[in-house]
Amino acid sequence: MKAFFGLALAVVLSLFLSPLFLGQAWAQNAVSPPPQATNPIAQAAVQQGAFNCAKRINQVSNFLGYSAKAGAVLMISPTQPDQQVLPLAMEVPTLNNGAGYVAATFAPNQANGCGVAYDAVVFWHQACAIVAKTQFQGLKPGGFLGKKIMLLDGGMATKVFLMPAENGCISIKKEMLL
Repeated sequence: MKAFFGLALAVVLSLFLSPLFLGQAWAQNAVSPPPQATNPIAQAAVQQGAFNCAKRINQVSNFLGYSAKAGAVLMISPTQPDQQVLPLAMEVPTLNNGAGYVAATFAPNQANGCGVAYDAVVFWHQACAIVAKTQFQGLKPGGFLGKKIMLLDGGMATKVFLMPAENGCISIKKEMLL
């Protein structure tokens, strides 16, 4: 377990290194990244031997808001990294100098090559009913998860949960990328 956290820390640290350094590390180890593994998160996955999901990690992390202003932690198993689930946590900037939390899980060797599911969490300074109408207008009301958390339905692969919070609402978008 200690080795796993050490490896996760190494990956976190490598995400803050310049792309030039990461490129030099590849050259020294004679490992080349997949053609589309261009962001530091995907590069870190390749460096640690997680090749099967590198393209999807690059694609999905970019889609979910990864940029130079974001922070990320990619957790890679020290044993058989190309055969294990790869959790990713990101802090991404939002409007008005806010931050959102995104957690994605990549599963290699699935029917589509690499399965992906993510949760995107954002705090809004508005009531949940307003957030539902303004931010998620294309989704259908789906009742309540329990007593307080509103469910919005985007079909089989997309759900949004709106949870009341002091002075606002927390949205949790859960999506499977098929």
